[in-house]
Amino acid sequence: MPDSHQIERPLELQPLAGDAGFRRYFRIHGQPSLIAVDSPPDKEKNPAYIAVALAFQRHGIRTPKIFAVNFADGFFLLEDFGMRLLQPELSSEKPLAEVTVRYSQAEKTLMEIQQVAPEPAVFPAYDRRDLQAEMDLFGEWFVTKLLGISLDSYEQQMLQQLHKDLLDSAADQPQVVVHKDFHSRNLMLLEDDSLGVIDFQDAVVGPVTYDLVSLLKDCYLHLSADQVEKRALAYKKHLETSGTLNKTADQEFLCSFDKMGLQRHIKVLGIFARLSLRDGKSDYLNDLPLVIRYTLEAAQRYPQSQAFYNWFIERIEPLLPNQQWYREWRTATEVGREQNTDGTESL
Repeated sequence: MPDSHQIERPLELQPLAGDAGFRRYFRIHGQPSLIAVDSPPDKEKNPAYIAVALAFQRHGIRTPKIFAVNFADGFFLLEDFGMRLLQPELSSEKPLAEVTVRYSQAEKTLMEIQQVAPEPAVFPAYDRRDLQAEMDLFGEWFVTKLLGISLDSYEQQMLQQLHKDLLDSAADQPQVVVHKDFHSRNLMLLEDDSLGVIDFQDAVVGPVTYDLVSLLKDCYLHLSADQVEKRALAYKKHLETSGTLNKTADQEFLCSFDKMGLQRHIKVLGIFARLSLRDGKSDYLNDLPLVIRYTLEAAQRYPQSQAFYNWFIERIEPLLPNQQWYREWRTATEVGREQNTDGTESL
């Protein structure tokens, strides 16, 4: 802890909103303020959090400074990044010029992450088994447990074929360090207006488009399809210039980008359903319509996912209006509800 830190007396811990995991956060008011984290060691990747934080910091990426760690009990004492999430700065209510600047800032941070050395001891491989296990959450939690549908043998085979195509696409991409949850709620604006990165403990080595699609097809806000394509292709040029990506046709890159997004959003449909049904975090259901929109818009673009799109429209869509959380997916954008401002909520 810094020598200059002074704790106000009596000591007070201000609870902050939690994230999708089992961690609890508290603000300690002092000069400066700090964040205390209760992160159960049997449920959270605490050693990975520290290892990734240090690796990112070595490459100049702003993550919270670590002042104290108790691995045995799962306690951290961290730098307080404040309360300015990037999410409100990317809202459709903001002027496009301001939004453009903030996306450029986030993309610059992403480029820095992708240049981090992929140390195997710090960043495990994001392999086919992991990607497959994530997509399996869709059938188990969204389709069966949330909607009450039992998948027959044809439907299971159809999903398996889709998964294989998405896995093949992911494997064909350059592999870089991946934050794995790089979106507007995990990026924070600091006092000097630079970006800080949080919730990075799941970082891996995986497909180069994964974090880009997490940012541009954010599950918590909507960017127009034209803007997504424009920004994705501009980022592609940076990847080519840096040597991370060989010269690639625009449509080929967009196909990889869309299929990576399809894998992610199929996973997220399952995760949000599980967060509600298993963990009692029902607010995540309010974000499902936008995730469904991303999923189906990507699925209908490619012949390999057309069967999935048709099945979803015929089998799943008729059941959705009965769900309390449902809004028309074709026009779904960001959720019109109060968002947390403490910088801790994530997928």
